[in-house]
Amino acid sequence: PSGHPTAYLWEEVFARDSFMDIVHSFVFIETYDDSVISEQGKKTRVTRDHMIFPRYHQLDAVRKLTAAAQQEGPGRQYLIQHSAGSGKTNSISWLSHRLSSLHNADNQKVFDCVVVITDRKVLDRQLQDAIYQIEHAQGVVKAIDDNSHQLAQSLIDGTKIVITTLQKFPFVLKGLLHIAGADDADAPDAESKRKAKEWENAIAKRKYAVIVDEAHSSQTGETARGLKAILGAGILDNGEDEAEFDLEDGLNKLMESRGKQKNISFFAFTATPKGKTMEMFGRPGADGKPAAFHTYSMRQAIQEHFILDVLTNYTTYKTYYRLVKAAEEDPKLPKKRASKELSKFMTLHPYNLEQRTQIIIEHFREHVKNLIGGKAKAMVIAGSRLHAVRYMQSFQRYITENRIEGVRPLVAFSGTVKDPDTGAEYTEPGMNIEAVTGKHISESQLPDKFDTHDYQILLVANKYQTGFDQPLLCAMYVDRRLDGVQAVQTLSRLNRTAAGKEAPFVLDFVNEAQGIYAAFKPYYDATMISETSDPHQLELLKHDLDAMQIYHWSEVEAFARIFYLPPDKQVASDHARLQMHVQPAIDRFRALEDEEAQSKFRDTLSAFIRLYAFVSQVMPYADRELEMLYSYGRLLLSNIPDHRRLGGGIHAQDKVYLRYYRIAQTSTGRIVMEEGPAYGVKSPTETGTGKAKDEEKPLSEIIQVVNDRFGTDFTNEDQLFFDQIKEKACKDDTVIETAQANPLDKFEIGIYKLIEAFMIQRMSENDKIVTRYMDDEEFRKVVFPLLAKQIYKDVRK
Repeated sequence: PSGHPTAYLWEEVFARDSFMDIVHSFVFIETYDDSVISEQGKKTRVTRDHMIFPRYHQLDAVRKLTAAAQQEGPGRQYLIQHSAGSGKTNSISWLSHRLSSLHNADNQKVFDCVVVITDRKVLDRQLQDAIYQIEHAQGVVKAIDDNSHQLAQSLIDGTKIVITTLQKFPFVLKGLLHIAGADDADAPDAESKRKAKEWENAIAKRKYAVIVDEAHSSQTGETARGLKAILGAGILDNGEDEAEFDLEDGLNKLMESRGKQKNISFFAFTATPKGKTMEMFGRPGADGKPAAFHTYSMRQAIQEHFILDVLTNYTTYKTYYRLVKAAEEDPKLPKKRASKELSKFMTLHPYNLEQRTQIIIEHFREHVKNLIGGKAKAMVIAGSRLHAVRYMQSFQRYITENRIEGVRPLVAFSGTVKDPDTGAEYTEPGMNIEAVTGKHISESQLPDKFDTHDYQILLVANKYQTGFDQPLLCAMYVDRRLDGVQAVQTLSRLNRTAAGKEAPFVLDFVNEAQGIYAAFKPYYDATMISETSDPHQLELLKHDLDAMQIYHWSEVEAFARIFYLPPDKQVASDHARLQMHVQPAIDRFRALEDEEAQSKFRDTLSAFIRLYAFVSQVMPYADRELEMLYSYGRLLLSNIPDHRRLGGGIHAQDKVYLRYYRIAQTSTGRIVMEEGPAYGVKSPTETGTGKAKDEEKPLSEIIQVVNDRFGTDFTNEDQLFFDQIKEKACKDDTVIETAQANPLDKFEIGIYKLIEAFMIQRMSENDKIVTRYMDDEEFRKVVFPLLAKQIYKDVRK
């Protein structure tokens, strides 16, 4: 506040003692296994390594926690609220190391043993590797993978750091609860009792730091049942679903029932603390309410680009429908078969999975599938296990009936599900059949299988909604009520970063935007959700940008002719050529002497890009100028500095995103720039439709309007009938003369009887529509004005 924004770097981080401490106790080489997928889809494991240097919040948290523990001694609680993307694994590694060798002012060890509780099985290996590099000593870390005897030995034999997974949680609880006089649930013999008492006395004399990594709660209900058996009945008596009961709940119950222990300090890491957790582990803040000891917020993680903002493109079905309908009713937009069908579903039947299945699959194919170089994946959140089973069946039917390729689902749920209607029983492995071998996919294999090119959509129910890291997830379709922490944890499956991945898309069939906003508010103190987006604002923003004359439209067109070249015509030098066409605008921007004018242009361009990115995920790509300005604007925006931001606001990842966006656009044939000055819009080829191109159909709203208004089920074939009537009318001399000589309202009166005559002449071709038109006055009142308007418009062109 009182100095340069980066003063902390040389005043704190690079200060002599600080930097030496970082080199000695923090910096290490991390070795990890990575997956490489070949073009043929084969997955292989490779070993990689890189140097780890602490981020500022990690350094700050570890040092402050260590200092507090040194001064306060054991018997304290510390809540560390660090967002996803904060690097908790390394933070826990460094904290474990520091606490295991921490001494107080009298040179006495503060803790005899550090116990790390986690459900991430990979953490024990990472801790061992990291601490070995720091201390260069083996045997410092012991992972509990056997039984309570092994645990007890580790607690009393001088092992500095003991790690147990969430599945081994009961062993740690039993050992530590002995100190507080907890009864053994078993019925041991006399020798066992004697030995247990011996262990109890030895353990009671020692001091423990318990580090809890509960951010990754269990992916199934099995652990919850294990905790319930150890902690006693009544743990879940508050009506919570067992699948949603996690380590944080168990820890709260333990602390609530046993109280604070003078020889145990708890260090609880969580991204989304529940209210009870705040009460148990929080410390009084400035307002007197419980607060975390150290915080690294979701807002900060997003701003530093370690995670993505999952609410940037969040939309409820109500908003989604309105945008699709707006696209359909705009005569300038090409009418896509998929979007026309989707716009029928204004009100979804609560049990009609067929409707939602079609919406999800078609949206995924149109807007998601080709992202990140064709690697993008999606997740569907089902309301229950039976719901997930029926979704899987519906997905399989729709894909088969429509001969859709390149979209394969997997389903994830616990145990066995019995369909009450048919009596059939289903299991997760029984429903997941490997595409290549035809073998069943086990529950343990599913995450790795989903990571391959063979599968794109994961249907889940009470599983994989927390603790599941899949960076390629770019979209989520929510068909379940979400509240509070559960909403944050579920939607946060989308926040992992990947090369070329941009803000993900969420389509929510059930929840309201305000409810989701309220759920995220405690962890991200900013207004993030905008329920309304008006597509027509794009034209207004483009008008404002054009008027500022920073770019010339000839430069945008020249850029587009290169950017939208087909993949087989793209070359390495394209980047330099693209930059050449953006450079004049960069120079004009920099030449502006008024910083306010610079900020206005940059903010307007940024607003245009954000709005187009959102709207284009719902509406068809229609206006070629808007599309070209979007691509051009993204490269321009990444090259013009924002002096209000540290470092000028230029981010290299913007160019990475643009590169992947180019791949997605050109490889799917969305926009093809021909040689020379000509350019145009080309829609993607739809599997099974036999159409290479969507043409403008100005009458497409007629079928839609009558179906929505009268509950009819007229099809695209019926639409052709109206097209034929229009074509005949446009060639009729009387109609042409009437149109040329009259305004629209008089024109309608003049051709009313002629339209009836044209319909009767072609009655044999579509008896159903003609009969409805002639016999139903309300039907005729809806159809005729629309038809007359299009005839009038075409004749007077």
